[in-house]
Amino acid sequence: MPKQPAHPNDQPRWLTPAELETWQQFALMLHKLPTALDAQLQQDAHLSYIEYYVLAGLSDQPGRRMRMSDLAVLANSEQSRLSHMMSRLERRGFVRREPDPTNGRYTHAILTDAGYAHLAEAAPGHVGQVRDLVFDVLDPAELNSLRATAEKISERIDRWPRRADTHQDAAPNVRQRDATS
Repeated sequence: MPKQPAHPNDQPRWLTPAELETWQQFALMLHKLPTALDAQLQQDAHLSYIEYYVLAGLSDQPGRRMRMSDLAVLANSEQSRLSHMMSRLERRGFVRREPDPTNGRYTHAILTDAGYAHLAEAAPGHVGQVRDLVFDVLDPAELNSLRATAEKISERIDRWPRRADTHQDAAPNVRQRDATS
């Protein structure tokens, strides 16, 4: 059930035409970029983008290991979905799971030598794709702006659950009824 405005006279703050165009371009990029990165990784390394991201995240950890619960946070994935992915990666010999030696209630994901070698082989193509699609089309000022913008949005998202009660539900028409209101 949609939330009612805090005050009867409160109206949604509709996007201006410029904001709507910016949002549409940003949303399109958010959809297209992972798809393009995934396609390159599938073709060149037979890995999905999220599988690559998980392997890379493990490679950065001491002992190339991490608790599954922490890895789920890093991958922005539900535990069950991550577990299925880890099973696929285990069958390929890229990871293994074992109980956390300090607390058996937890499970560690460990990047194997074969997984690390596959990641190292996949990395140049992936980095080349990232460079081609993102870094090579932006000048240094745009890169700084992109980084600062991404940080601001990420920080806002991280605070969002505490702010959820102050936001109104989405408008009935996502495309926006009246951009000039």
